[in-house]
Amino acid sequence: MKKLKKQIFLLVFLILTVVTTSVFAVYNVQLYSQSKRSVERSLNQTMKIGLGDFDIFVKPPESENAPSKYDNFGNVRFMDTTVFTIILDEDNMPETVINHSDLSLDECDTAALCEKIVANGKTEKIGLLYTSRYSYKFENQSYITVVDNEATNKFLSETLIITFFLYLALELIFAFIAKRITNRISRPVAESFEKQKQFIADASHELKTPLAVIMASSEALESNPTERKWLDNIKSESDRMNKLIADLLDLAKSDAVDDKAQFAVSSLSKAVEKSVLTFEGVMFENGIMLEDSIEEGIELNMDEFKIQQLMSILLDNAVKHSAKGGTINVVLKREKDIILTVTNEGEGIPEGEEQKIFERFYRADESRNRNENRYGLGLAIAKNICLSHGGEISAHSSNGKTTFKVVFKG
Repeated sequence: MKKLKKQIFLLVFLILTVVTTSVFAVYNVQLYSQSKRSVERSLNQTMKIGLGDFDIFVKPPESENAPSKYDNFGNVRFMDTTVFTIILDEDNMPETVINHSDLSLDECDTAALCEKIVANGKTEKIGLLYTSRYSYKFENQSYITVVDNEATNKFLSETLIITFFLYLALELIFAFIAKRITNRISRPVAESFEKQKQFIADASHELKTPLAVIMASSEALESNPTERKWLDNIKSESDRMNKLIADLLDLAKSDAVDDKAQFAVSSLSKAVEKSVLTFEGVMFENGIMLEDSIEEGIELNMDEFKIQQLMSILLDNAVKHSAKGGTINVVLKREKDIILTVTNEGEGIPEGEEQKIFERFYRADESRNRNENRYGLGLAIAKNICLSHGGEISAHSSNGKTTFKVVFKG
């Protein structure tokens, strides 16, 4: 069970982690791509507007009032990005620096920057925006447009750090959520596992007693072959074991709630009426009155044998727990759903145990049930039959009456 819970926890945690990692990765990748496109746009826009239709290889006019071929660069402006153009002389040294933003330029050694860019030999470099301080475009050996990446570096790095710590916090939350989900998912499995263990223990206990009696009687029979009582004991306990095994087989069969091979639409009214008629003699012998109200024409998609078995269990239970001179009332009617009730007068269900009576091997009166060869499996079988037919069964006791109610969805 621990291994199963561990596997469920790891699976749930892994799914949540993969989803979160994907979301944060996509977010940071998109943010980086947007920043990179912004840098590229700044470089290209500066070149496009600044260069205009001028031929950069044409010397500027000698007249003092004549426009310079670089005048257009001064018209390129950026509000939130530091962009500047370095005009080079014939020796590829800075001649003029044109600031394209409203932000003041940080002091930098433009000569060293130019030398580094020229030596690099690349006409364009964006670099890794998390660490690269500058991006540039080097055109025609005449000017270099530079974008200061400091603000972008800071923004991307801070965002990456924030998302990382948020990711760690979410991982802790996901571990808690995965544990809760694991407990919820594994609870029915754990309950089923515990019930199975209890079932095996109870069945073993029930089989152990008659086996012990049979073995002891067999040994006594060897010593006293003429003693008839040892054979009677063996037969009696064999009958008990046979009934228990038959009940266990019925319970195992009724657990197969998805087996619809024997289902067919037939008259539920007739099936209930037939079962009631079968028990009339038993009730008469026990001094119990019978009242029934069975609505005709009610049909159900059902396994008729199982329905009759359900009725036998309920009627037998009612007879066993009815006081002499009491009345058993059977009602079948159709309202919104199909409702079947079996009510008896006499011994009621202990308060708070209305649901427990449907558990396997549950017996309110241990000694009485053992004497009557009853093992607490009948109502468990009845419950499974109801479930296999899409129905529900419940029990209620009050004012000296006990009612079992079965509801089939109409």
